[in-house]
Amino acid sequence: MVPLLLRWRQFSMSTWESGKALGVPTVLLSNGLNIPVLGLGTSHQGGYSHDAVVYALQKCGIRHIDTAKRYGCESFLQKAIEKSGVKREDLWITTKLWHTDYGYENTKQACVESCKRLGVEYLDLYLVHWPDAHVPGRSNREVRAETWRAMEELYEKGFCRSIGVSNFLIDHLEQLKEDCQVIPHVNQVEYHPFQRPQELVDYCRSRNIVFEGYCPLAKGEALHHPTIVQLAKKYGRTPAQICIRWSIQNGIVTIPKSTKPERIQENCQVFDFRLRREDMECLDSMNINKKLIHLTYPLWKG
Repeated sequence: MVPLLLRWRQFSMSTWESGKALGVPTVLLSNGLNIPVLGLGTSHQGGYSHDAVVYALQKCGIRHIDTAKRYGCESFLQKAIEKSGVKREDLWITTKLWHTDYGYENTKQACVESCKRLGVEYLDLYLVHWPDAHVPGRSNREVRAETWRAMEELYEKGFCRSIGVSNFLIDHLEQLKEDCQVIPHVNQVEYHPFQRPQELVDYCRSRNIVFEGYCPLAKGEALHHPTIVQLAKKYGRTPAQICIRWSIQNGIVTIPKSTKPERIQENCQVFDFRLRREDMECLDSMNINKKLIHLTYPLWKG
């Protein structure tokens, strides 16, 4: 049984072509907030589509938007959200702090600037994007701790309803636990059938840190894998839906990305079927620890 609490809360409703209304489940954070288990990723890779975001919000019931300063589309998202007509209080907006803004004062200023670009007064979730600070003459741990103190202050003052990290490993989380007052509410990490860091997932769950997974389709590689294609035929679904359903069924808050309206709709239609246990185990067994997302300089250094 998945140890995360999935609540069928009516965060949003969407009516598909079949005419069936489906609620979007949410996951309970340690601070009592509910985050939609399915989000829409936006980034500079593969381009940004204003129309696709508006479509996701208006037609697909998406209420969870994930972005980052690094992606360069926060200001574009402001326009898309305004165009959609969806109320701010009905949205879950996540953005991320880029490593060039790490440090106590820089972090606070970066959060304010992200809010301005997004056209919001607060963030639902603010993430430290990578564990490496890449600051000459200073240890990563020292800069992370200083940065996190600013994150805690932003959280306490209400600029962020929740705070977390991204791409952190167990060692980074252990260090942060020693250096901070507020345990991260979320850790967002690459997660797909070829990269399933179960030890990290288990660690996070044991400490009430919700695990989010990005890149659920393995940059498209998973869509052509024979096993996944076969399962898609078995369930009468698409390979993308199999991957996303597998991730969600494993209790992972899942963030697929697409700039095509038809793909976004497809990615959202994953709540009216379940994968059988043997098929879940089959997909679980495909892990080969294959990471596809990296920075341009060496990662994970202390």
